[in-house]
Amino acid sequence: MNNFDFLRSPGEISKDIAGRMSRRRKEKKITQVQLAKYSDVSLGSIKRFERTGEISLSSLIKIAFALGYENDFDGLFTKKGYASIEEVLNER
Repeated sequence: MNNFDFLRSPGEISKDIAGRMSRRRKEKKITQVQLAKYSDVSLGSIKRFERTGEISLSSLIKIAFALGYENDFDGLFTKKGYASIEEVLNER
């Protein structure tokens, strides 16, 4: 993550995730049709996700499982946000 990530819109982040998923799918030599079958997500949803970045969270998780990236979700929302240096020091 760089200093300018906060400037990205939700749509840009979604498209970035879709692009990474598509690259991982292609690296594994899995077609969209095969991914739809393995993930139990409709082919239309997979095509739309790769094109627009739009997908439901449950479908995204199913795709992650089908591609072997389910553990990538473990880091979401895990970093605690601190309001002051005192909060950091008090946590020790």
